Amino acid sequence: MKKDVKNYKSIESALIHGGISGDPLTGAVNVPIYQTSTYAQEGLGINRGWEYSRTGNPTRAALESLIAELEVGTAGFAFASGLAAETAVLSLFETGTRIVISSNVYGGTFRLLDKVFDHFGITYSIVDTSDLNAIEESLTPDVKALWIESPANPLMTVTDIRAAAETAKKHGIYTIVDNTFMSPYLQRPLELGADIVVHSATKYLGGHSDLVAGLAVVKSPELAERLAFIQNSSGGVLGPFDSFLLIRGIKTLAVRMDRHVENAVAAANFLRANPAVKRVYYPGLNDDPGYEVNSRQAKNGGAMLSFELTEGHSVERFFSSLRLISLAESLGGVESLACHPATMTHASIPKDIREKVGITDGLIRLSIGIENIGDLLADLENAIRLSGEM
Repeated sequence: MKKDVKNYKSIESALIHGGISGDPLTGAVNVPIYQTSTYAQEGLGINRGWEYSRTGNPTRAALESLIAELEVGTAGFAFASGLAAETAVLSLFETGTRIVISSNVYGGTFRLLDKVFDHFGITYSIVDTSDLNAIEESLTPDVKALWIESPANPLMTVTDIRAAAETAKKHGIYTIVDNTFMSPYLQRPLELGADIVVHSATKYLGGHSDLVAGLAVVKSPELAERLAFIQNSSGGVLGPFDSFLLIRGIKTLAVRMDRHVENAVAAANFLRANPAVKRVYYPGLNDDPGYEVNSRQAKNGGAMLSFELTEGHSVERFFSSLRLISLAESLGGVESLACHPATMTHASIPKDIREKVGITDGLIRLSIGIENIGDLLADLENAIRLSGEM
């Protein structure tokens, strides 16, 4: 008989035992991979709770139950990618809706609104959501949702989620938070007043750069019912094997994130002390503009940071000189990655908008992995030195 492990209080235990844990039929400690598209029914209208795997799959259901528990929500939903999750969430809104978005958000989110949902009459406004007065002024009657990233991609701008959600509620609109950079181990937006949380689970939740997935968690039963209908109707669901891999990745989230953050703090301090670095963007530094707010709502500053080199240093030479750190899209894996937002993650944002919000051609973003910190700092030091040589 399956033991009851729901008497834990810590998220570290919930990561391992949360949601639907194990297999009562065999006693297996892991949820099996139910690699099936359909299920035999005992008669017309009589089934064992499963009909067709677009509508529901036991492995995916275990993952969805797990993320709902971790984010302290009513229901979770697993999708084939982070943008598939965002597409489903945006499908909650009708023609004529305006969405207010943080001034530096993931380029794919901007592209989805600017190039896809624009065709359906859903528009957006770009606002510095770290400024609560700016949020208040942006909430015109056609605005139905406030979309926040905190820390935001790629400038690590911090928004006061609780205060922003309170402002949104006064206007009767939803607050949606992209929690990809922090994960529920470091930050839980629903507990701060948000209505919907989205993740690119490809990143820290998966943690090993071996799957693509998206998750959404909602606070209310009403939103759960609506999003379940959209998920089933549009069909962008996560398959059972990737659901299994994601559950496996989540089990080690706590130990991975602790090492990620330890390394990120060391890297941020190293970069801040380097005379070739003009500015470091990292809310884990106590002189960062977002440090105080981030400290109130998150466990720490996370493991993403960005920086700019001083004049005379070449971004191209910096990237070509890296040996341990890879130049690559994505983030959140055990390996460290470097990215040039202007030509990679945020290339879909027009140059004038990028520059207006501070995403310059000289900005470098780092996803700090769990390698030996001495090796990481040596790689950064060498690449910065070579970036200044002609």
